[in-house]
Amino acid sequence: MAIDIQVANEDHTKYANKIVTMIEDAAQKRGTGIAKRKPEYIVQKMQEGKAIIALDGEIVAGFCYIESWGHDKYVANSGLIVNEDYRGKGLSKEIKNKAFELSRSKFPNAKLFGLTTSLPVMKINSALGYRPVTFSELTDDESFWKGCQSCVNYDILTRTERKHCLCTGMLMDPEVDKKRDDSKSEK
Repeated sequence: MAIDIQVANEDHTKYANKIVTMIEDAAQKRGTGIAKRKPEYIVQKMQEGKAIIALDGEIVAGFCYIESWGHDKYVANSGLIVNEDYRGKGLSKEIKNKAFELSRSKFPNAKLFGLTTSLPVMKINSALGYRPVTFSELTDDESFWKGCQSCVNYDILTRTERKHCLCTGMLMDPEVDKKRDDSKSEK
């Protein structure tokens, strides 16, 4: 598979409508919550250098973007999507790894987090050092939680005062990793 995975830029904005459609179709087929985004939002992420795109020539094979919250104290890798024709080949892991690297380089001290209902994403996140957490450990930035409004499960989130949902919250805290590395080196 000769897929080019790179940080998206202005040249890739022509794919924004396709990416939005891929995200919406995947959410509908799975019956799970994926926050809907407008093409303009995807374009903005590309222009800011906060997106990863996987291309097979002119075909969008996959995509993911990063968002920062709480004055850059928290960063989420969001909108991870792989074209149906490219699933089952490890592409989501490669895209997520690239988004993780981008997040760490742009926001080295931020806690990385995500919400997901996808077991494969949970496995990828775990391999990157994320751990399951309660929602109280995630950002309290209202703008982030507002993004959940387009999810089919939003009523669960609001009904439980943002304590529970069908999604699993996952967090990677660089301070925890640093402490763990320091304790290993002392042994």
